[in-house]
Amino acid sequence: MAARVLHARGAATAGGLLQRAAPCSLLPGHRGLTSSSNRPREDSWLKSLFVRKVDPRKDAHSNLLAKKETSSLYKIQFHNVKPECLDAYNKICQEVLPKIHEDKYYPCTLVGTWNTWYGEQDQAVHLWRYEGGYPALTEVMSKLRQSQEFFEFRKARSNMLLSRKNQLLLEFSFWNEPVPRSGPNIYELRSYQLRPGTMIEWGNYW
Repeated sequence: MAARVLHARGAATAGGLLQRAAPCSLLPGHRGLTSSSNRPREDSWLKSLFVRKVDPRKDAHSNLLAKKETSSLYKIQFHNVKPECLDAYNKICQEVLPKIHEDKYYPCTLVGTWNTWYGEQDQAVHLWRYEGGYPALTEVMSKLRQSQEFFEFRKARSNMLLSRKNQLLLEFSFWNEPVPRSGPNIYELRSYQLRPGTMIEWGNYW
């Protein structure tokens, strides 16, 4: 399980998202449990793991933690761009993506689009919201396949990319929806790799 959180530096939190599907892995930095001299400390640490009791559930964690009053689905795109093509990539994105955002024919919203400063270099990140969940995502993808302009956009974009990755996300129920801001702004995007079965506890602590 994994959770992804988007923060705005120097401002209120922009929004929180729950990742539907991601590989399971353990949290880094485990404490050693072998030395007998550390027994009281170990017992305290072990007890802290079970402070919050969570009853066994049959529902998926995403259904328990996601918002009930909305059915929006989010897609976050990571595009690794050839360094020499970054300016050209940004230009064609500025020309085409806002048209999709503004066209009522497509039930989706471009929440934000960024270039990274730290971590992966020469990377572009786009965050889309689909009003209506998975059916809306399917509808948008179907309509875009019929658009000649979008076909030409993808063709030109493919020559500029090294790799790309998409993830589908749901909102945590305890955060407001992310909304566009007047810029420029700096955002921090965090990913948490959680122990399997601890998503509810993690969400409750947040």
